[in-house]
Amino acid sequence: MTDTWLTSLITNTPQEGYELAITLSRRGVKYTQPDMETLKKLRPDYADSADGLTAASQVIAINFQTVAAANNYWRS
Repeated sequence: MTDTWLTSLITNTPQEGYELAITLSRRGVKYTQPDMETLKKLRPDYADSADGLTAASQVIAINFQTVAAANNYWRS
């Protein structure tokens, strides 16, 4: 991926920060496995897996921690 899409971690609200965390997580998967056919083929392996869904939630939570820290936890 050569496109520059992430110019800042700063968001206006925690909701926007959480959505950015999800985007970071999804793009991380696509960057790691750029072949869409393979991604679609593997999706059933984790979509119905409690462990897979928990792991995905953990990645989102870690990314949200990063975004929240960058935004000083939205304190004024």
